[in-house]
Amino acid sequence: MILHLKDSVSQQEADQLAGQIKAFHIRPEGKSVLITGSGVKEVPAALEGKVEDSWVFANDIQLASRSYIQGTREVKIGDVTIGGNTRNTLLIGGPCSVESEEQIRESSQLLVKLGLSTLRGGCYKPRTSPYSFQGMGLDGLKLLAKMRDEFGLNVITEARDATHIDEIIEYSDVIQVGAKAMYDQGILRACAKTQKPVLIKRGFGTTLQEFVQAAEFVLSGGNPNVVLCERGIRTFETGTRFTLDLCGVAWLKHHTNLPVILDPSHAMGYAYGVADLARACVAMGIDGLLIEAHRNPKEAKSDASQQLTHQEFTDLLASLQPVAASVGYKMI
Repeated sequence: MILHLKDSVSQQEADQLAGQIKAFHIRPEGKSVLITGSGVKEVPAALEGKVEDSWVFANDIQLASRSYIQGTREVKIGDVTIGGNTRNTLLIGGPCSVESEEQIRESSQLLVKLGLSTLRGGCYKPRTSPYSFQGMGLDGLKLLAKMRDEFGLNVITEARDATHIDEIIEYSDVIQVGAKAMYDQGILRACAKTQKPVLIKRGFGTTLQEFVQAAEFVLSGGNPNVVLCERGIRTFETGTRFTLDLCGVAWLKHHTNLPVILDPSHAMGYAYGVADLARACVAMGIDGLLIEAHRNPKEAKSDASQQLTHQEFTDLLASLQPVAASVGYKMI
């Protein structure tokens, strides 16, 4: 249940009331809002006369529900905005991993040349094998920050676990919570304490309910700047890396108020299918795409098979622009 308290209730009193009824207390735009579990269906007696408005929910998708906020929340990433009434589709590009200063600089130069604003690159890699490249860590983060300063780009990178989340928050403009880290409450609760945008990727064995509830951890802690990312789920199919759940995307757009970004690179797992999937994604009227591109994918230290060349990435953007326009969106 979500309860908006009257303006006459002080912040201190709201804190006390939240403790009494075991609720979260957040203050978006200076308004005291209490959030209980969805099992609460009536205004608690302790709040009698203190509630301005209230919402009851069937499950714990509450702050992210369109029953609470109709339409899509706006999320500002640097100088660009997605969600709301913007009808922007943000194209985030860059390599799977930051491998060297020369490599990430070439990616940055490509984005600037194409008029794009947001650079991706992994620094702490959640690899399946301990023998695979694990990322450059803090050195990689510093390179991303250097590219931001040099080229005016926003940077997004993934937190592998809670041990380095503070570094990710410090150096990045968008904090990515990866599919393998979606259940890490240490990461989610740390993200709730900042106002930086948080992009949460759906776990590959995760239901839509579980996916959005991960976002609720961040929202209920006071950070409204959450973006959902569909990147494919594990099914019986072995011909592709994962299965991109466009039905799930339609569900998210209908039921939640959070911007939705798609990652066809990880879903497909092979570069040959990424462009077609990306065009299908954009045709749904989405808020963003996450596409992996490398100057020489054959030499990539991670996810080599799914990364586009810089020329393929350039050609992809050109093909996406008319698709976006056909559904009233603009690629940015």
